[in-house]
Amino acid sequence: MVTVGILAFDEYGRPFLIIKDQDRKSRLMGLETLKSHIMAAKAVANTMQTSLGPNGLDKMMVDKDGDCDCNKRWCHHSKHDGYGTTGVVVLAGALLEEAEQLLDRGIHPIRIADGYEQAARIVIQHLDKISDKVLVDINNPEPLIQTAKTTLGSKVINSYHRQMAEIAVNAVLTVADMEWRDVDFELIKVEGKVGGQLEDTKLIKGVIIDKDFSHPQMPKKVVDAKIVILTCPFEPPKPKTKHKLDVTSVEDYKALQEYEKEKFEEMIKQIKETGELKGSSTL
Repeated sequence: MVTVGILAFDEYGRPFLIIKDQDRKSRLMGLETLKSHIMAAKAVANTMQTSLGPNGLDKMMVDKDGDCDCNKRWCHHSKHDGYGTTGVVVLAGALLEEAEQLLDRGIHPIRIADGYEQAARIVIQHLDKISDKVLVDINNPEPLIQTAKTTLGSKVINSYHRQMAEIAVNAVLTVADMEWRDVDFELIKVEGKVGGQLEDTKLIKGVIIDKDFSHPQMPKKVVDAKIVILTCPFEPPKPKTKHKLDVTSVEDYKALQEYEKEKFEEMIKQIKETGELKGSSTL
């Protein structure tokens, strides 16, 4: 076995590889290249494996300045990464460790890869035999909630995994097409707001319009409200040509204010007559 370096850890527990004979280092070829890649993958797997289990802890990469942002580093964060990523990394590290022993016995890498592919097909068939089949019933979402709780058990929100599991399952069942057994995830949106706690999370079966109040006296809650969606600004009409308005006295200002009020009331009246808006207006 050819040793290309020494695996060491810094004061933060992060692994790094010390290359032997750096003054005479050259491009690795053949089997040495494979073993170098295997060593790097095993280092990542060894770091991640303590995240599994009931006492597992999540890992955080922190640089010397205390920055946790990895977006500018070499790593890539996929939006499709979800449950099972840690287990996949640990499993891949174990498979590569076994593959390294097979390489030492002179087995060609292609034959090792073919063997792993054949083993994967056998494992999938066995999983299909031992897996439990759960019928999706809107009136009985408890099996789905239990499954969701399992996936959230190792996340940061594990203290509220029951609440989050119910929210996730109810959101999916709300937009799911049970006839075609399909879910359009574009119909589900996660909106985050600054402040509050995790237990303040709630599911809104409707549309959230993130807008500030135009006036502090506006009602905070309206039951059975009707909403009008406009494609133009809701404001008094303006001249199409360039104009200049001179306000030289208090009476002129009051007249302008009265004009805007009349126009607003006229616009609101037109909307109310269409049946889209209820209630009175106060300007």
